[in-house]
Amino acid sequence: MHLPLLFMRIALSPIRIAAILLLLVALLIQPVKAAQLMDLVDIEGIRTNQLVGYGLVVGLDGTGDKNQVKFTGQSAVNLVKQFGINLPPGVDPKLKNAAAVMVTATIPPSYGPGQTIDVTVASLGDAKSLRGGQLLMTPLLGVDGETYALAQGALVVGGLNAQGASGSSVAINTANSGLIPNGATVERSIVSDFNDRKDIMLNIREPSFQTATKIVNAINAKFGSTVATALNGTQVSLQAPLSANQRTSFVAMLEGMEVEAGRTRPKVVFNSRTGTVVVGEGVRVKAAAVSHGSLTVTITETPQVSQPNEFARGQTVVTPQSDISVDQEANAMFKWPEGANLDSIISTVNSLGATPDDVMSILQALEKAGALNAELIVI
Repeated sequence: MHLPLLFMRIALSPIRIAAILLLLVALLIQPVKAAQLMDLVDIEGIRTNQLVGYGLVVGLDGTGDKNQVKFTGQSAVNLVKQFGINLPPGVDPKLKNAAAVMVTATIPPSYGPGQTIDVTVASLGDAKSLRGGQLLMTPLLGVDGETYALAQGALVVGGLNAQGASGSSVAINTANSGLIPNGATVERSIVSDFNDRKDIMLNIREPSFQTATKIVNAINAKFGSTVATALNGTQVSLQAPLSANQRTSFVAMLEGMEVEAGRTRPKVVFNSRTGTVVVGEGVRVKAAAVSHGSLTVTITETPQVSQPNEFARGQTVVTPQSDISVDQEANAMFKWPEGANLDSIISTVNSLGATPDDVMSILQALEKAGALNAELIVI
């Protein structure tokens, strides 16, 4: 009879309680996860560049631009002139199998002549579909107006657009844009000052003084105490080797480094078009009481027919009759405790059956009241 009591006393002893508490703390405290350095920063001078061009897609099955789109015919006339074909003045070619398009591409950093990139083709006029089309040779220009690539090839269109003689139509995705894999060949390299400048500048994607300090400490601990210097919360300057080969090796070693990112302000993102609400990790609320209700106004129209007497000189008229009712939901006030985390916020909102619009209104009101430590972003 005394043995169970003895074991119970041992289990509840202060030493055991302290050990259990330390174990729980160790389980609850999660180590800070380190991130790859190149996931936190961009190297100044190593960047992509956008290209754009105007072209002509041919080979369409009667789904090209209509006659109202004049620049398609003008483009075709200018094109055939290069092959010695001159159309009579005033002739407007009717091109149902051609469409004017805009061609866009992104050239990666340090790409050289002969390498290929993907291009995206989108209709500029009123073409119904670009399916089955062939893009003719199109120069792709940079922001300086120089030609950096030439695009040409068959389009891959994922959409479908079909229309019957009765006017009924079926559309799946969009058929007015397509992709040409490896459809452009780079003709000129984009000049970069990466190998010419004395230092390497790291631009932090999420500006933070903590992140900048941790990056400097990690780099200096590995390469020397004077290699990295934090200019501000966004830029870190590195003393780099002058040799192109050594500089490339230096950046390669930077890519393999892991750095603990500093704290950034949590965000709540609203998409006003789709009603999507994304609450990021780290969002906390202060103690607050919230009551959210809705007011519904219903107007019902019931037309009444008014007829004159049998021998009266009158006309039959329709008189409107409106019934208006107002319904206001009486929702109880609920309370968020101090320091409520993301799970508590989601659980409370779900228990109320709130819609995304309700969530947006509640969080906006909390932010105005100073009870939400998050940045609200509306897209």
